[in-house]
Amino acid sequence: MLSTEENLRYDRHLRLQGFGLDAQLRLKQAKVLVVGAGGLGCPVLQYLAAAGVGTLGIVDGDTVSLSNLQRQPLYTPADIGKNKAETAAERLKAFNPLIAYEVYPFFLTADNAIDLIARFDVVVDGSDSFATRYLVNDACVIAQKPLVYGAVFRFEGQVAVFNYKGSATYRCLFPEPPLPHEMPACSEAGVLGTLPGIVGMWQANEVIKLLTGIGQPLVNTLMTLDLLTNQTNCFRFYANPENLQLDRIRPVEWACSADTVRTLKAEDFLRWQAEQKPFALLDVRTGEEYAQENIGGILCPLSQVEQQFVPPTHTQTVVVLCQGGVRARQAAARLRQLYPQYEFWVLEGGLNALRQYQAAHSK
Repeated sequence: MLSTEENLRYDRHLRLQGFGLDAQLRLKQAKVLVVGAGGLGCPVLQYLAAAGVGTLGIVDGDTVSLSNLQRQPLYTPADIGKNKAETAAERLKAFNPLIAYEVYPFFLTADNAIDLIARFDVVVDGSDSFATRYLVNDACVIAQKPLVYGAVFRFEGQVAVFNYKGSATYRCLFPEPPLPHEMPACSEAGVLGTLPGIVGMWQANEVIKLLTGIGQPLVNTLMTLDLLTNQTNCFRFYANPENLQLDRIRPVEWACSADTVRTLKAEDFLRWQAEQKPFALLDVRTGEEYAQENIGGILCPLSQVEQQFVPPTHTQTVVVLCQGGVRARQAAARLRQLYPQYEFWVLEGGLNALRQYQAAHSK
């Protein structure tokens, strides 16, 4: 049952016709995993914590940066450089100490996704990369967990519910990811600060519906919204049986042209450095990101890379990096077309993967 404090805190839910005590108890008993504590994850976490979901899992290996504060209101300037999952949990504990928080301060991978997702009742995708979206989808299908999806781009957002009681999956709606150079990163395209808040709250609402059984979830339905025109639309789609029977995670094979982009793992990059292999390092993040943390190299933001990149004269090997790897792939794809005589290597997983590898091997 609910404690006296819980009865007071959730009083407006308890008074709500069609919701009441039974629904609130279902929330209290539920476990929800939120993948990503960024623009989408912040409002999802805040509203699920406010609603009284019994256990919230937060998985994110990223750190807070100044540019996050425009759309991630859980954080303050004092949090810059701190892990998002840990910082979000601290804020939420202060806001609602009556529920449990499970913190996973690392990135979801093919090695840990299934085991982690299997512990929860519902999974919320608050990620901002296609590779992670397909990873979360596959793990949810294998673990047989419903997935609440959200995505934002500039002024437009999307929300849907996948893998709920045999419904369609993310791969049913999006069978193949776009090529890296076809989709600019958030840091390059921009996003209206209110958009992730609106989409995230909608995701939280879908989670509450799934857990309590109220209303009609966005099953086999993609809802889109445009903040400039105030238009919302719902599109029906259907399950592909082939996507409902996965026995393993299918990695996203990024291809930028007829040939795949060369990738360099963190350990190989460090070996190249140790062996003093001749190569040029190209950082395609923003100037702000570079100023906060860098490992040297030439700074040339993705939005300007075609105009400002100057080919090195001492080597024909260029290692391209960004924070997570996506923008580096985009840059490598563009530059390969302009300079076919050069070898462009992408640091796989970007600076995040490099720091993770160094931390794991410094113990």
